[in-house]
Amino acid sequence: MGRIIAVLVFGGLIAAGYYGYRSYAKSAPDVHFRTAQVEMGDLIVSVSATGTLEPEDLVDVGAQLVGRVTELGVEADASGAGTGQPKRIDYGSVVEKDQLLARIDDSIYRAQFNQAKAAVLNAEANLLQTQARLMQTEAEWDRAKKLRSLKLTGLSPSALRSTKREPFEIKGIADADYVLAQSNFESAKASVEVAKAIIEQNRATLELAETNLGYTVIRSPVSGTIIDRRVNIGQTVISSLSAPSLFLIAKDLRRMQVWASVNEADIGVLKIGMPVTFTVDAFPEDLFHGTVAQIRLNATMTQNVVTYTVVIANDNADLKLLPYLTANVKFLVKQLPQVLLVPNAALRYQPVPERMVPDALDQAGTASGSDAASGPAPNGKPGTVWIREGDFVRPVTVMMGESDDTSTEILAGEIEVGDEVVLGETKEAVAQDVTNPFAPPRMPRRTPTPRSTRSGAGFQPVRKVA
Repeated sequence: MGRIIAVLVFGGLIAAGYYGYRSYAKSAPDVHFRTAQVEMGDLIVSVSATGTLEPEDLVDVGAQLVGRVTELGVEADASGAGTGQPKRIDYGSVVEKDQLLARIDDSIYRAQFNQAKAAVLNAEANLLQTQARLMQTEAEWDRAKKLRSLKLTGLSPSALRSTKREPFEIKGIADADYVLAQSNFESAKASVEVAKAIIEQNRATLELAETNLGYTVIRSPVSGTIIDRRVNIGQTVISSLSAPSLFLIAKDLRRMQVWASVNEADIGVLKIGMPVTFTVDAFPEDLFHGTVAQIRLNATMTQNVVTYTVVIANDNADLKLLPYLTANVKFLVKQLPQVLLVPNAALRYQPVPERMVPDALDQAGTASGSDAASGPAPNGKPGTVWIREGDFVRPVTVMMGESDDTSTEILAGEIEVGDEVVLGETKEAVAQDVTNPFAPPRMPRRTPTPRSTRSGAGFQPVRKVA
């Protein structure tokens, strides 16, 4: 039993020693720094956004009544492409103002028009009757007034002389007849005015019927290009609370707009007239130019993100850009010529302490002390870049200015053109060849400590090199 236990213990020690040796025998990882040189160059500060190309003037042609589409218009220059049939209005058709686009079945509306027209004629005839009645009652009224003023005596002159009696008056018309004649005349005058009003009412109905009949012919309100055709022959359009859309016409495709959605954090730097560049996926090698034409105030919120619509005017004289393409937009906020530039990745890099020169922490403390205060005070934000020194890196505190998508302006700091700033690092672990598991392990080689090559990291004016 004792021999068995001894063998087991001895085997365990051998296994532990073997795996310990394997883990310890691996060489230290080789560090490869990714670097870039500090350069002088032009910096363009921009705001990026995504937008959609839209025609500058877009007209939505609709229908104002209910009916079945019986005909589509014919293109003005259509030859029928050799088929002998006229080419109908379709997608991409060029139309002129007042050109026929479509017809809607006018059977009902023409009947209503004829009915209203007949009503006007009937009302005009009725007016003639009431005017004739007015003439008759006016004559009767004049006769009644004359009879009313006529005064007669009951005796002849000879009888009056012989009897010596006082004469008495005799009326030419009874009071009731007089009042009736007057009433008939006034009633006839009122009837004439009623007949005139009925005529006006029927004429208005006729005008409405004529207008509805005209709505059965859909004409183009502008000259332009058909962007979308939303109706077919035989389709019934129904107009209720809103007019159904039949055609979408772009007035002039030589003038396009980009409607860009800009984040609320960037909207403050945009101004009317600001230059803009943009690209589209359809022409990835072309760069298009425009200017900010409008900043709309009706912001939208999507998932707690507030965006504003900015309208960009663009000259599309060559008709290269098509409606509704997606545009990748850059607003050119500022352009700085020949400034000291470092890659943005260099400002984000943070090494582990083992990669720093021994006095790196002391330099950081010095940079935040009196040396930084004694130099110039440029406007900017403090940052740190790391300069490669052999297998180590040294921090340099700088003042950052403007930035774009790739580079940042350096306003101050002990850094100059040609310095290698570290962007990151890669590590490659290479295992040693194991030939004898019982041989003593090979100790890793120590990395020598570098000598300091720079003094304090206080802010100093940038030394620009042409």
